[in-house]
Amino acid sequence: MGCAPLRSCLYECTVMHHRLVPRRHRFNYRVFLFCLDLDELDAVAENVAGFSRNAWNFYCFRDRDHLPLPGRDLKESLRGYLAGEGVDWPESGRAVLVTFPRVLGYVFNPVSFYFCFDGEGEPLCAVAEVGNTFGELKPYLLRDRQPGGGFRRVVPKHFYVSPFSDLDLCFDFQLRLPGERLQVRVDDRRGDSKELLSTVAGRRVDLDSWTLFWMTLKYPLITLRVIFLIHWNALLIWAKRVPFHQKTANMHLQRGVLRSRDRAGQPSP
Repeated sequence: MGCAPLRSCLYECTVMHHRLVPRRHRFNYRVFLFCLDLDELDAVAENVAGFSRNAWNFYCFRDRDHLPLPGRDLKESLRGYLAGEGVDWPESGRAVLVTFPRVLGYVFNPVSFYFCFDGEGEPLCAVAEVGNTFGELKPYLLRDRQPGGGFRRVVPKHFYVSPFSDLDLCFDFQLRLPGERLQVRVDDRRGDSKELLSTVAGRRVDLDSWTLFWMTLKYPLITLRVIFLIHWNALLIWAKRVPFHQKTANMHLQRGVLRSRDRAGQPSP
């Protein structure tokens, strides 16, 4: 008897960033993302060559890279986070995570997205887990359902993500439920004015050994490519004389940060 098909998949996507103020700057790049059912992590590791969970491989998913709660696997950590936010997520509920795994031991996720469903398979909430180059994380809970399926929330950022963006801006998260297409949008806003537009959009492809091998040939060392493009475009933005904000400025606005670190990269007290 064959194995049941995996619900987990890949998405081949285009990422777009468009800064509107104080100088215009736009860039696009192609990536592929993993969409992992948290109940299938071990099954994916068993059935997909080159992928493992909590063990070294070309692609490695480590629970501790997300919502770090010591001694728990990621689904338990997510359940603990949701309970702390007042969300009653039933034991029979499931969740999928759209993210990058480690590639040859290196990981960097500008943002990962959890989509949580109740025991009947109905969408319950979403969590946007934003990361920065200091290794810090901040989760943002989205509960407001949108027509056509998905979630939206406008929330104060209060997190040092880019040296070219103020901490008192708001994130405008607009997440469609992943299906045959993945469509997410995260805008930086000041009141009703948008300062930075970011989108991820792409199509679903199966997660199996052959497809993962083909995606690896098309997009080699994907996490290293992402971090290189972020720093390269930061240099271009700096050359356009966009104001630069130090991480040590306005520390009181950096709230709810996990794995918090100071400017030198050391854990904060």
